[in-house]
Amino acid sequence: MKSVTVSFSSTESVKDFVNAVSRYPFDIDLHSGRYIVDAKSLLGIFSLDLAKPIVCEIYSDNYSELLKDIAKFIVK
Repeated sequence: MKSVTVSFSSTESVKDFVNAVSRYPFDIDLHSGRYIVDAKSLLGIFSLDLAKPIVCEIYSDNYSELLKDIAKFIVK
């Protein structure tokens, strides 16, 4: 499992993120506070407070390609 913090600047960036993570067969969750949503769910992500950074949990050991695909969303 790998955890990274992500942030979204616009609704278009959320759509791009969902398109990127949807290509992977393993589970990916986002959590903000006490809320946990499926990272592949556009409506789920919009239910979170997007003004704050969000923790992305990747449930796989083969996540290197995914990290490249979502690099622009990862908070350094």
